Order: sequence, then structure tokens, then C-alpha cells
Amino acid sequence: MVATTTKLTLDEYRDREATSEVRHEYRNGEVIEVPGGSISHSRIAGVLYSLLEDLLEDSDCEPFNGELRIWIPERNQGTYPDVMAVVGEAVLNGNRTDEILNPTLVAEVLSPSTSGYDRGDKFAAYRTIPSFREYLLIEQDQPAIEHYWKIDDSSWQLQEIRGLESTIELRHIPAQLPLQQIYRRIRFES
Repeated sequence: MVATTTKLTLDEYRDREATSEVRHEYRNGEVIEVPGGSISHSRIAGVLYSLLEDLLEDSDCEPFNGELRIWIPERNQGTYPDVMAVVGEAVLNGNRTDEILNPTLVAEVLSPSTSGYDRGDKFAAYRTIPSFREYLLIEQDQPAIEHYWKIDDSSWQLQEIRGLESTIELRHIPAQLPLQQIYRRIRFES
């Protein structure tokens, strides 16, 4: 992640973020610039969102792209996932129309500058959200995804999925995600 820019109140952060051309996370007063993504990052996130949109069309689940923040009350933190999905109605943070409180699934496309954070502190923060049940960490440079899902109040299961012939069966969202589809626009180096 890029270094902390400054300390702001939550209201100051939200006012600046509404007109900013660059996205920032808010972590209990600290404002951190979210690094720009690569073309592979954008392709993977876009395809995943589109795939979920199609697969969840006739369900009570709704996917969202990376334009909405997840607000994490216990951490006083706002973060932008690459893709998320909500079961049932999206619960907004008060009168905010840009902050969701109840993601069930969160997917992050990994990059060298964020992979440690996505696997560590960010995952820990997401786990404080009662509705959060499933997490995908998606590699850009190879067909590999870490799939975490909640199995009880305090335990998570991990499945590492590798290869374009593999499929992820989501546990808390009614969808199966073929890696061939997720990576369909990516050309891997030999």
C-alpha cells in the first residue's frame, strides 16, 4: 500500500473522497491512497463482476464492483474491494449511498503492493463483519485463487485452486466460477 497521506476526520475524508479522482481507504483517521491497478487486474475484476451478475440474476444475491466502499464499523475503516456480493438487500451505512455494511462475498485481485495487506490486516478487518462469509484472493500472473469460507463462528476453511480447468464452488453464494472464465482475457507468460 502507498504511505499514509494524512489524518482526517471521517467527515473530512468522505467529503474529499466524493470528489477525488484517486480512491483512498480510511483506517481510523488515516487516509491511504489505493494504488492503481494493471490491465490484468481490471480485466479479472471486470470479468468476475460480470460473471457473478449473470450467475446471480435469479437469486437473492447481488454483486457490486469496486466503486462502493465496505464500511467496517468495528475498525472505523472504509475499504474498496475489487468485487463483492450481498445476500438479500444491501445495508447502507446510515444515509450513505456509497458504503455497504453487509457483504457476504469479497474478492480481491492481488498485486505485489497489496497482497500482504489483502491476506493479513484487510482479511482480519473483513472478518469483523457479521455477514462476511467468503473471500477470494485472485492471482494476476497465474490461474490461482485462494478461496476462504466461514464454517462456523470462529473457523475458516481454505482451498487453493489452481489451473484453468478448475472451478470454484462458492459455499455461501449460489454460484460456481470456472477459472477458465475468470481468466479468459488474460495471456499468461510461458
